[in-house]
Amino acid sequence: MIITVEEPKHAAAIEALLDASFGPDRFTKTAYRLRDGVDSIPALNLVAIEHDEHGREVVVGTIRYWPIQVGDTTQSILLGPIAVAAHLQGSGLGSKLIRMSLNKAVALGHQSVILVGDAPYYERFGFSRALTLGMEMPGPVDMNRLLALELVDGALAGATGMIGQPLRTDTLDRPMAGSAPVLGGDTGAPFGMLFNRTGTERVWTDRVRTDWFWHGGLQAGAA
Repeated sequence: MIITVEEPKHAAAIEALLDASFGPDRFTKTAYRLRDGVDSIPALNLVAIEHDEHGREVVVGTIRYWPIQVGDTTQSILLGPIAVAAHLQGSGLGSKLIRMSLNKAVALGHQSVILVGDAPYYERFGFSRALTLGMEMPGPVDMNRLLALELVDGALAGATGMIGQPLRTDTLDRPMAGSAPVLGGDTGAPFGMLFNRTGTERVWTDRVRTDWFWHGGLQAGAA
């Protein structure tokens, strides 16, 4: 299995995987209002690929990120959707996609991540409801599922108001002002060199397989 950056050729397979995972009514969810008409963040969109008996690529996992804004001033990114093929659910592939993309987000200078998902699952990556208590969504949503993670300490301090589409999207793949310097990204540096963090954040690197290899700035190998 290879995990790599999504390419345009993967689009149809990704949509089929999302339909199989969430059904055709997925477009009615509130989170899709934030994605409608907005480009996702190419450098953070990853796919997991297997090959069939004929050597053809089969997309078995996907994760995407989108630019958002909280209130009038706080920029952030929205994680999702993330999906894994049925035969690989419970294999840890979803966790790999999340950890790899979070490390890449750190390398690109993003400061925080917001998502709508199950707290017991996402808390293992450091996401918390406590960071979103002052935030609102532009539609019906179970607010207990609105979670956030600070990639830079204090990035969401005082962030309140409606979550909406960003005013600017021209700097998404470059470090944001005041953020940590880029130490990894596409340089081929291993996760451990991207940053030195402790506590729950260290889970992004602790569980990465040591037998995987680096290709094109992302970790790849057999899962």
